[in-house]
Amino acid sequence: MIPQSTIDRIVDAANIVDVVSDYVTLRRSGASYKGLCPFHDDKTPSFSVSPARGVCKCFSCGKGGNSVHFIMEMEQMNYVEALKHLAKKYGIPVEEEQMTDEQRQHMNERESMFAVNEWAAKYFSQTMQNHQDGRAIGLAYFRSRGFRDDIIAKFRLGFCLDNPNAMSNEAKAKGYQEKYLVDTGLCVKRDNGTIYDRFRGRAMFPWVAVNGKVVAFGGRVLDARTKGVNQKYVNSPDSIIYHKANELYGIFQAKKQIAKEDMVYMVEGYTDVLAMHQCGIENVVANSGTALNEAQIHLLHRFTNNITLLYDGDEAGIHAATRSTDMLLAEGMNVKILLLPDGDDPDSFSRKHNAQEFKAYVAEHQTDFILFKTYLLLKDAERDPIKRAKLTEEIVKSIAVIPDEIIRSTYVHECAEILNMDEAILMRSANKNRAAIIENMKKEAQREREREARLLNSRQDTDGNNGTPANESSSPPSSNDQPTEEDSFASLTSEDEVPSQQPTDIQPIITKKSESDRHFFGIERMMMALVTRYGEQPIDDENENGGKTQTTLAEYVQGDLAFDGIALRSPLYAKMLDAVCAHVHDEGFTASKFLLHNQEEDISREAADLVSDRYQLSSGNQMDKTEEELKVTYLSRLLLDYKNAIIEEELKQCNADLTRPEVKNDIPQMLNIMRRIKELGTLQRQLAKMLGDRVVVK
Repeated sequence: MIPQSTIDRIVDAANIVDVVSDYVTLRRSGASYKGLCPFHDDKTPSFSVSPARGVCKCFSCGKGGNSVHFIMEMEQMNYVEALKHLAKKYGIPVEEEQMTDEQRQHMNERESMFAVNEWAAKYFSQTMQNHQDGRAIGLAYFRSRGFRDDIIAKFRLGFCLDNPNAMSNEAKAKGYQEKYLVDTGLCVKRDNGTIYDRFRGRAMFPWVAVNGKVVAFGGRVLDARTKGVNQKYVNSPDSIIYHKANELYGIFQAKKQIAKEDMVYMVEGYTDVLAMHQCGIENVVANSGTALNEAQIHLLHRFTNNITLLYDGDEAGIHAATRSTDMLLAEGMNVKILLLPDGDDPDSFSRKHNAQEFKAYVAEHQTDFILFKTYLLLKDAERDPIKRAKLTEEIVKSIAVIPDEIIRSTYVHECAEILNMDEAILMRSANKNRAAIIENMKKEAQREREREARLLNSRQDTDGNNGTPANESSSPPSSNDQPTEEDSFASLTSEDEVPSQQPTDIQPIITKKSESDRHFFGIERMMMALVTRYGEQPIDDENENGGKTQTTLAEYVQGDLAFDGIALRSPLYAKMLDAVCAHVHDEGFTASKFLLHNQEEDISREAADLVSDRYQLSSGNQMDKTEEELKVTYLSRLLLDYKNAIIEEELKQCNADLTRPEVKNDIPQMLNIMRRIKELGTLQRQLAKMLGDRVVVK
């Protein structure tokens, strides 16, 4: 974990205009800057950067945040990676706290291996460009494949001399330890303890992870030695920094374009990726001949939901296209298949067409995976009814793994038409398979909980801890700890109304809660905008004796809601309000900085959106009111509106309950509901007096 003090230093140093200017051409517009949004195809400048608030926001697509969030979006990094990226840019050392000696040693080993790989990538590249054999063999190979120098440089291609110790001797001469040359897989240790270069005499393809670090290499045998060779390519072995099953070749070079186009092409080999980039299509990655797994799918899912599997049109390509697709569907990916014409692979096809022609061919010939599989299996089944039935079941099983019910239903309908079968039969089969999948997921989750409980018990026994048993929870999880699924709502704007500034006197009777409604979250968002901007500022309040006292704006909101037994419905906003109130009396505390710099990404992102420049307190024609008076009166109005919305919601529910037959036949229950309606009506009239007539002052 990065200490909060270090996060504050990083965010304070990372000037938002400076950070954004590395990616976007900005022009001053008043107190802010504007430019074309880098997150979508922007025709007119809709991307606004506010140096005063330290935030940016596109008012077309909605993306933005502070400098950390911007780097996360642009570089497709997680929160910690983005912080470290900015720390490196501004020369701020990052020392993570609470690390054991073992953890620190592990981190040092990882960094040492990254350093060795980075040096090796430069060594292979320089060898190919500057050494006689490198140019004659390595560079000649890449140019014979038609790759331009810019593509060679972009993917950091290189060459390892055909000498068993040329690279390792140079590395040791530069001070790199033999241990890390072996641990990274650059060298192999013989039984007698000596080492030799793993990739000697090979063209080199560095694997660059999504964070830009070189994690491994692929080496290809050249010249006549490829004839009769079963394994033309050799890859780095798994290590503490590289697991082939977790990586995708080309992801670093492709990530920005994948996010921008919201789609990724999946191909098989290194040269397929290079050729498509040279053609002008950059949103492409390769799995290098291995079946996709969950880790790789999760990596892709960070950037897009849409994937097109691009393979040869021969039997091997068809087989490759059908591997791991159920896993993609289960992860909610939209999967399409594109089989190229016979005799073409992505490498050769992209050489014959420019990017526009390639994309046009894709748009015309790609098909949904389920439909592709349906046609494919029908072709195999021919006229054999038994085989047809088995293959139909395979199709239904693939449909069943799709998590979205509407998409499943759509595919069932289309397959029923193609197969000329009763849609209801297919739907029953899909639902049966879906139920089995969910049951297996529940069982697996239960097994995982049991494994964690056993592990916790084992640790407690080792530590001599006689506290709470592992299978018991000391307290239920707080609802505030759950992530919110609510997206951003409309920007907070003022009304040309005069809110009545009167103290509320509603007794804690508003207790019933129903399903969340966007209206409630809209009001909560407006309240939290005030808390984010002014949460630490003092405002006048009344004490329990009716006397005047002062409290902070955040505590005023929290206390007012608590008095009436109301909890915010958005877990995120409840968490933000609690966090501000817990620290509001810390020395030098400001709510906006505390929330913008918060280590929890959901908090900092929402705070950045809440302080965006679109929101301004406005008094309409009330020029005699100060901003201090405006925010207090506006907050009072919001709190009253919130309570009124709760009452209206419960009144609707009570009136609906009175129409239910079981209530009509239960006189005591009906009388209780009618009494509740009367209570709520009284509360609503009290609120109406406090709210006053909504008169627009001209």
